[in-house]
Amino acid sequence: MYSIHLSSTSIHPLTSEKIVVVDVLPSMRCPRPHLVGVREVWDLYPPSPVVLTMFSEAESNRKRVRELVGKPGNGKCADCGAADPEWASYTLGVFVCHSCSGLHRNIAQISKVKSLLLDPWTTSQLEFMDSVGNHAAKAKYEHTVPAFYYQPTHKDCALLREQWIRAKYERKEFMLGGKQEPYSAGYREGFLWKRGRDNGQYLSRKFILSEAEGVLKYFTKQDAREPKGVINISTVNATFQPAKIGTAHGLQVTYLKDNSTRNIFVYHEDGKEMVDWFNAIRAARFHYLQVAFPGAPTADHTEGFKKRWFTMDDRRLMYFKDPLDAYARGEVFIGSKESGYSVLPGLPAGVQSHHWQSGITIVTPDRKFLFACESEEDQSEWMASFQTVMERPMLPQEYAVEAYFKHKP
Repeated sequence: MYSIHLSSTSIHPLTSEKIVVVDVLPSMRCPRPHLVGVREVWDLYPPSPVVLTMFSEAESNRKRVRELVGKPGNGKCADCGAADPEWASYTLGVFVCHSCSGLHRNIAQISKVKSLLLDPWTTSQLEFMDSVGNHAAKAKYEHTVPAFYYQPTHKDCALLREQWIRAKYERKEFMLGGKQEPYSAGYREGFLWKRGRDNGQYLSRKFILSEAEGVLKYFTKQDAREPKGVINISTVNATFQPAKIGTAHGLQVTYLKDNSTRNIFVYHEDGKEMVDWFNAIRAARFHYLQVAFPGAPTADHTEGFKKRWFTMDDRRLMYFKDPLDAYARGEVFIGSKESGYSVLPGLPAGVQSHHWQSGITIVTPDRKFLFACESEEDQSEWMASFQTVMERPMLPQEYAVEAYFKHKP
């Protein structure tokens, strides 16, 4: 003899399917323990008002979740912009992607996350999510983000995304009345690990960034009076390259010297320290452009490099024999469409790549440059990057760079 005991119930959050788990106890004739459907259980034992209430509330909350995700602003991750977030912070009221939800767990004292699909939601939690949402949270936590501050996307490294999340919710750097961070001060001094050009060894070097002097400089000795290297802010750029450099905090700094591109590679053990250096460099560069070209439009501040043998720094497409080379072996200037530059998918007729089939043709006023990518995905990303640069009007100083490329020996 067996009897059927209703043990637990749940409802799939995105469908109407009700799942009932039952226990089979020895008091009723039954060949063997088994699971039975909702209708069969309810026919044998009509559900109590408590069970009916539980089903009703769960069904209502399931529909509420779908409605909230469909509201304007909630369809993308609040932190990186990834589409279709499946998680949410029920203490901050924001909808986030799976990747960013993991970073929110690093600030568990502030943000507690749940899966929209798998975790149960109470009515009070959903009411709070409805009262906030991504739009309202953005207005609160991103109220005073500086124009130079890099806001990462889902394609950026975890370090940038984590520090962006911490800056917003933990340090509250961008809330109305928030304190000014050191990267906005126009001066920064500290020690970074710098990769040696010849032996590849990382050594501690003192770095000083001074907007007043218009330079980023570094010293080989702590008490040295003269710097080992001086980088003009007018040509500096920086990007995180953790895969290339081999550390999660690895930063690549690019600059011009004698009209040739140079690279240095640095890192710091503290992720916040490294991101602060990154944004301090961006701030110095941004303020320089404001002073030097007050009427020029401000370009979007997006990451300027690609992880391949080729690196694109704004309008300079550079080739390196080795990813960590200090000097580029070759460069191509990428101008605007108005100046006769264009990019086409594929290779010209009669040209074939024996290894990689996803080709790209860059057309300049003087010649065509042909490239082959490892995959169609890489091809699409490079095409999008080239098109973004070509759509942007050239600044006055960029015409001078273009002229140098044309007459470069």
